[in-house]
Amino acid sequence: MNSLKVGNFTFEWGARTYVMGVLNVTPDSFSGDGLLFPSPPLPQGEGVRGEGVRASLEQAKRFVDAGAAILDVGGESTRPGSEPIDVEEERRRVIPVIESLAKEFPDASISIDTYKAVIAEEALNEGAQIVNDVWALRGDPELRNVVAKHKCPVVLMHNRSNPASVEVRAQLGNAYIGAEYVDLIEDVKRELLDSVNLAREAGIEEDRIILDPGIGFGKKVEHNLELINRLDEIRALGFPVLLGPSRKSFIGYTLDLPPDRRVEGTAAAVAVGIARGADIIRVHDVEYMARVAKMTDAIVRRR
Repeated sequence: MNSLKVGNFTFEWGARTYVMGVLNVTPDSFSGDGLLFPSPPLPQGEGVRGEGVRASLEQAKRFVDAGAAILDVGGESTRPGSEPIDVEEERRRVIPVIESLAKEFPDASISIDTYKAVIAEEALNEGAQIVNDVWALRGDPELRNVVAKHKCPVVLMHNRSNPASVEVRAQLGNAYIGAEYVDLIEDVKRELLDSVNLAREAGIEEDRIILDPGIGFGKKVEHNLELINRLDEIRALGFPVLLGPSRKSFIGYTLDLPPDRRVEGTAAAVAVGIARGADIIRVHDVEYMARVAKMTDAIVRRR
């Protein structure tokens, strides 16, 4: 059984499923959980910086208490069709949060959800320990060098996002409708391995690479369903696998439900994903999904 030590935490791949809790330090998260508008309002004068930090600390405590091993901090929405933000705005949102999380939760692993090298560099210097890159080292060529220098784990996510192929439906959110694949699984595997090669060439050690099939990123509803059901074929590439189906539009389109009513759909996707080999689940509803993971582990990881 392979293991990976990250700060004060050791991941034993195959022993159990690890939960990554999503901390969206944004005002426009697709799932409605952005942390820049917490309730009740902050005292006058505390500002956006304090708003994001306070809300993130409160949510992080709930996540850790519920069993999250990783806290994933992101400052830029990745919902289909979202507008990118500049480096300064992303820095303003995420760096103070990471500084505070590193002090308050020394036993949790903190990941920075970014594809920008300069943000990753600052985040790693302030206490982040994992880079979660939605563009799998293809969004910013310098990011691979930052990861190699810090010798940190990196999540490489498959992504064929194209704003021109986004469909928007009221209550259901945005989804990709124009994504085409010759052979879904083989295409995803090949493109993930292309990013693995980029990591190797930069000097990133293989035991620090985690793969993510990119549920919801440049994929139709049926693509997402097939990827989850055949996740074992991604796991067979020999790397730990992260699965992030939480509240996504393929669930909404399947069940005809808005993001805040997708917990059961997420649970089904998580359970099947774990049965097919997921090592990490990236979720919003940590308390519920930690229970789903624990129960699924008890069934599929029996020795």
